[in-house]
This record gives sequence, C-alpha cells and structure tokens, in this order.
Amino acid sequence: MTDFTDNPPGNDVPKRRRNSGGITLRDVARLAGVAPITASRALNNPSVVSDAIMQRVKDAVAQTGYVPNMLAGGLASRKSRLVAAVIPTITGNVFLEMVQSLTAALAQHGYQVMLGQSGYEDSREDELLEAIIGRRPDGVVLTGIMHSAAGRKRLLSSGIPVVETWDLAPNPIDMLIGFSHEKVGRAVAEYLHARGRRRVATLGADDDRAQRRMRSFSDAAITLGMAAPGEAAIPALVAPAPTNTGFGRTGLRELLEQHADIDAVFCSSDMVALGVLTEAQALGIAVPSQLAVIGLGDLAFARELHPALTTVRIDGALIGATAARFILDRSQDRDVGERILDIGFSIIERDSA
Repeated sequence: MTDFTDNPPGNDVPKRRRNSGGITLRDVARLAGVAPITASRALNNPSVVSDAIMQRVKDAVAQTGYVPNMLAGGLASRKSRLVAAVIPTITGNVFLEMVQSLTAALAQHGYQVMLGQSGYEDSREDELLEAIIGRRPDGVVLTGIMHSAAGRKRLLSSGIPVVETWDLAPNPIDMLIGFSHEKVGRAVAEYLHARGRRRVATLGADDDRAQRRMRSFSDAAITLGMAAPGEAAIPALVAPAPTNTGFGRTGLRELLEQHADIDAVFCSSDMVALGVLTEAQALGIAVPSQLAVIGLGDLAFARELHPALTTVRIDGALIGATAARFILDRSQDRDVGERILDIGFSIIERDSA
C-alpha cells in the first residue's frame, strides 16, 4: 500500500513509500527530466553540467527534500566531499576571512567544509585530528604548523592532503601557505622607529605565533635603540590566547603604571588594540601624538575607529582560496606546483600610528 504525503493534487513530487528508505536520486532525476547519472554529476560536481540542468536538478531537490547519501557516495567514489578546517578558536575574527574564502571556493566544486576548534593546546589538537582522520575527509586545512609529533605522524600516515596555513616552515607535512611572523615583528619595529617612536612596548597572547612576532619585535626594537636607558628588554605583557579588548585596557594601564614614558604599543591582535585605544581615551591620552597603537588582522572595524587603527594585514581570503586550490588539484591528481607559498603581509598605515 502506498503511503501518500500531503502533496496537493497535480504535484509530481514522488510519493515516499513505506519501505523504500525515502526519496532517492532516481526520483530526483525523474522529476528533473534527466538521467540519474546526470543528476549525480550535478550534485557531486556542478561544474561539469550546464546551468540549465543544474537549476532543474536543484528545483527537483527542493521539491522533494532529497538529501544525498554522502556515505554511500563516498564508499563508491572513495571521496567524502568533505574538507576539515581546524582553527584555534571560533571567536577569532582574524581567521573568518580564510574560512569564508575556503568554503566558497570548495562549494563551487561540490565540497563542504567541516569546521573544528582546536584551542591553543597541542593535546586538544591531537584529539581533534584523530576524530577528523577517522572520518576520512578529502583534505585537512590546519591553522599554523603541526608541532605535535603524534599529530604529524597520524596525518602523514593517513594519506589525506594537508594544508598548513598562517605560518612558514621548511618542512611542512604536505603543503603550506603563510607568512613569517618574525618578519612581521621586525617590520613593525622598523615602522615605528621610522616615525620617531623610541619607547615601545607589546601586549601579546601566549600562543607560539604571537610570541614569535613579539620576540622579533623586541629584538629589532632593542637593536634600534628603542629600549629605556639601562634596560636590556622592552616592556611586555602576555595573556592567555585568545586575547580580547579587556586585556588591551588593563594591559595599557599596567604598562603605563610601570613605564610612564611608553610612546607606542604593538598588540597581538586588532581586538587588543581596540582595548588599548579605548583605555587611552579613558585616560585622556592622545593617539597618536602621545601614544601610537598598532594591531594585527585588519578586521572590518579597524578603519572605522577614531582614530582609525594602523594594523598588519594578512590576506586571509588568499590563504583560503589557495588552500582550496591545493586540495582540489591534489584530489584530481594535478601538480600543485610549489608546495610552500609565502603570501607576505602589509602594514596598513592609518591615524593611530
């Protein structure tokens, strides 16, 4: 006996049969007026069918509520159509541009992104990677370099394409897209020195990448004579990652209580820099005439602040799009070319410095 759904008379949506397991790809193909193999191509690799056929298949899917059985398709093709992206924190807006670009580029080829939050501890990242590898995605995109020996071993053994991002190293697991954090620190110190700043400080997070930026900044600043007389280091405060505006406010207050002559602060993120600007205003400190402030990330709000925030821009969209291309090329057995890509960075000069 047929179990009819509540379709209005004349609707051609296939009826769900009691023991059929639901709407099938054949039902979608019949409604779209195409062969099942064409419907399958439209859903799994949209770029190989015409726009007209793609629209007909989409309309049929919308009418039927069909959801492809990705497990069955994956077993048949040995592809999951999933790419795992691992970021330290979902509250870190600095990674959002990369994730959006990665997602959009992969979606054009029928892939979806599975997002994982690793935190800033290697042990948590190892646990997350074990869960991800067990699901056999078609690619893994990591934020930063994999430092854990166990994690590297698992990824190498899996045979899954891996793209490490937001850093540089001579020996990536597979492919790498990033920039030198040491060069960022050095460039910011030179930028401030060229603009007459002589007593600089840092407000940084305790993660490895931020610490390398800050150490490089400090070393360059000392070489340029930007430490106080008789001091072998510049003032620096560190907070657990991810840092926020609250750290920027309390950090600036603490720095000034101990070093009243500070005339510039390099922050590990735009969020911290926003806190510094807020506290400077509360304390009646003029920016930039009395205090210069530089962030990192060039988040959307940076240009809208008053004064507008000088910051280090990293092209997250380029990282995401390139990571997608690397994974797609590898999945099609195409040569990806150079496996290590340095995208560089730029200092966006605005009113705060």
